Amino acid sequence: MHLSAVIDESSRLYTIGELAGEFSVTTRTIRFYESKGLISPARRGVARAYSRRDRARLKLILRGKNLGFSLEEIAEYLKLYDADPAQIAQTQMLLSGVERTIEDLQLKRADLDRTLRELRDIRAQCAEHLRKKGGGRPSCD
Repeated sequence: MHLSAVIDESSRLYTIGELAGEFSVTTRTIRFYESKGLISPARRGVARAYSRRDRARLKLILRGKNLGFSLEEIAEYLKLYDADPAQIAQTQMLLSGVERTIEDLQLKRADLDRTLRELRDIRAQCAEHLRKKGGGRPSCD
């Protein structure tokens, strides 16, 4: 690869439509993140021009949302990303958030498992009631 190709790629700009298509989100979603200060594209007249940095930040935002992080947590993460070249604080924050999310999901799983057991018990009681009563509509008590 020639040096000019590397320079061209590093200075490449993206349109809002290109990013929306690449990440399967709406342009409105991208503008929302912009309004929250999470990304800040350059302007070329009325059009937005997104840099590789904006693209990387959008990717981090979407990944964070997918993993259940709040916009406030993502904003803090992005601030650390910009301020800490060694990414120590950023990695510590991410680890802490991931551990919290894992714990939360484990609690939700336990709740779901308990609810499923109760529903299966009720289903069995209803089926037994129907069997005893000859198929009439049961009260399921």
